[in-house]
Amino acid sequence: MFLPGDKAQMTSLLSPYQMGRFSLSHRIVLAPLSRLRSYNFTAQPHAALYYSQRTTKGGFMIGEASGISDTAQGYPNTPGIWTREHVEAWKPIVKAVHDKGGIFFCQLWHAGRVSYHAFQPNGRPPISCTDKPLTTEKQICGSIVPEYPVPRRLTEEEISQVVNDFRVAARNAIEAGFDGVEIHGGNGYLIDQFLNDQVNDRRDEYGGSLEKRCRFALEVVKAVSEEIGGHRVGIRLSPFADYNDCGDSDPEALGAFMCESLNKYGILYCHMIEPRMITQFEKCETEKSLLPMRKAFKGTFIVAGGYSKEEGEDVIGNGGADLVAFGRLFLANPDLPKRFELGAALNEYDRSTFYTHDPVIGYIDYPFLEQTTRLHTGQ
Repeated sequence: MFLPGDKAQMTSLLSPYQMGRFSLSHRIVLAPLSRLRSYNFTAQPHAALYYSQRTTKGGFMIGEASGISDTAQGYPNTPGIWTREHVEAWKPIVKAVHDKGGIFFCQLWHAGRVSYHAFQPNGRPPISCTDKPLTTEKQICGSIVPEYPVPRRLTEEEISQVVNDFRVAARNAIEAGFDGVEIHGGNGYLIDQFLNDQVNDRRDEYGGSLEKRCRFALEVVKAVSEEIGGHRVGIRLSPFADYNDCGDSDPEALGAFMCESLNKYGILYCHMIEPRMITQFEKCETEKSLLPMRKAFKGTFIVAGGYSKEEGEDVIGNGGADLVAFGRLFLANPDLPKRFELGAALNEYDRSTFYTHDPVIGYIDYPFLEQTTRLHTGQ
């Protein structure tokens, strides 16, 4: 593992990288991005074009958050991975990526209390580690929302069932053809709700001390790793963020403990959101760093958080990360690795179309460099 201060090898975003058994041709990762185009909670055929557009041979992509059960959904038109129909719907999408030589992971997700009765079976309350509702007035996508409902606090027996839901979803993802899964442990969703002391107010084996708050997350990691192999498993964490009304009083300790604990399960990678991204879209100045977590974790370390090409080159070059996940830039530039390689201009993203439900606009209509060049030259 290349760490800061090691001058023996200088790397860049375009350097190849061996991620466990996966040979990557570059270090530019498609971040998991909710696109809200999966009608009836089922991945749609237009997603095959969206993902294949962004595929390069040996490129690594993480699919959008996919619900693990009928209680997992928090937004409209997000995909699921818990039924036979979901598995079959994902198969041609994964195949489209593999046909172009890409490596594709499915992000496993449970929204927890970030949900509404309308998304829950029989209109029941959403579930969480707590019965405290969100007080935020905005969703993570930035829209103003009605008051969130009071969630139902899970029993210990029910927690075990949710762990098993993650296990089954991981098995389903592999059956659908995905190369692996990323467990969504950040952004204020269910796992993050257990992790953070500003939300988790339990007094049983899943709350109180740092170790107990991390128990659920680590049980999920263990179950998923046992089911499909740790070499196919990653996790996303955001200890410094306060998305969805979900922060922690000591994020450094939380991040370090999780990274050290994850080593026990031999998982493939840890995907961390930078401390500067306290909110979803805007960077803030901070002296906090992921470096202690980078040093603690033994596997591949991926960073995300509003990176530009220059910032990505810096963090790779100084050993702060092995890979960099790009969201908005990759969304707007389906050929982002090529544009980085050529130093070409980038398309500007249109934030107003991030979360529309249109299968084309803001989804598969961003132009490739060749199209832009032809337009400018009149060819």
